[in-house]
Amino acid sequence: MSPALDLDFVRAQFPAFEQPSLDGQLFFENAGGSYTCRQVVDRLTRFYTQRKVQPYGPYEASRLGGEEMDEAQVRLAAAMGVAADEVSFGPSTTQNTYVLSKAFGEMLSAGDAIIVTNQDHEANTGPWRRLDKLGIDVREWKLNPETGMLDVRDLENMMDAHVKLVCFPHCSNIVGAPNEVAAICEKVRAAGAYTCVDGVSYAPHGIPNVSALGPDIYLFSAYKTFGPHQGIMVVRHELADALPSQAHYFNAGYRTKKFTPAGPDHAQIAASAGMVDYIEALYAHHFSGAAEASLTAKTEAVHDLSRAYETEALQPLLDYLADRNSVRLIGPKEAAAKAPTVAVHSQTRAETLAAALASRGVMAGGGDFYGVRCLEGLGIDPDHGVLRLSFVHYTRKEDVTALIGALDEVL
Repeated sequence: MSPALDLDFVRAQFPAFEQPSLDGQLFFENAGGSYTCRQVVDRLTRFYTQRKVQPYGPYEASRLGGEEMDEAQVRLAAAMGVAADEVSFGPSTTQNTYVLSKAFGEMLSAGDAIIVTNQDHEANTGPWRRLDKLGIDVREWKLNPETGMLDVRDLENMMDAHVKLVCFPHCSNIVGAPNEVAAICEKVRAAGAYTCVDGVSYAPHGIPNVSALGPDIYLFSAYKTFGPHQGIMVVRHELADALPSQAHYFNAGYRTKKFTPAGPDHAQIAASAGMVDYIEALYAHHFSGAAEASLTAKTEAVHDLSRAYETEALQPLLDYLADRNSVRLIGPKEAAAKAPTVAVHSQTRAETLAAALASRGVMAGGGDFYGVRCLEGLGIDPDHGVLRLSFVHYTRKEDVTALIGALDEVL
């Protein structure tokens, strides 16, 4: 029998819950960025106070700084089940995607095709769409305007020998329902094309086993997975070697450097190891046999533990919103088919609803959330926007109950 998530232990790992300024505030804008775990804060503080020098030098502070950066890369790779040199860091996922799109623009030829969706955050669709200026055929995999979901059969009808890349989200930051990543990647690979999966909105609910999912590129943001403001990308060996370098010419032979033209943020990369510290702390607290389990297995177990709790905590909110005729709940009504990122459309402007909730101690957002194409595909005016309510595994069930009470007052 799987253990139950120990919320007291979880919340003790986050300094934000000890801050008087945040006392009494209900945080439901986690899709925009999560609180940072103590392990990351401690590592970042140590780096800035003890290692803030050029890393990889012969003196101790420099040597230790470089070792901590390497540690973050190696352990994050192990958590995701991939090789260390398949993981790269960049200033943001948006920037990482832009750089990758430039690399593909050099590799592809006029007449080649790529497929993007209108379910994505703009970061994983806009840069790819610009390749049409190079003669690349950009095809749009459209969501169902009623459900917000992507139908794999529509993708199959779009695939042909010209398609070289398919870009899609693991989970839309508005629809909130995970797509069938493994199945989609298998179909695309069988057709001889590559896949780029935006995991930004899914990874906060459990960093996945990227190797098992099968994408050629997987992207997510550390500041949404309890870490610093870094974009983390996995580029599998075959594709990394095929793509032209976007870095200094003398870094072209390094897989971990060829897609990061800007200098790395040493401190934030080193601090990213704290995310893995946190995963290991959760595993050790909830499961036995910590010494024997691989880091990939630990991460999978913590993923399942988090998702089980989130699913249970989410269902009452979905039930409440589904029963209200005054709002349109975007995406599935069953928590098992949805991450706890909940968007609702109402006659009242979304920013107005968010402000009304803020006056009641609820931190939430209203707007388009860089999902303009997604909202338009759903028939929603992006300027009117949606109210988005998002949480992660550190959110208490009583906070969800309090949120429902606040919604009852403002809707």
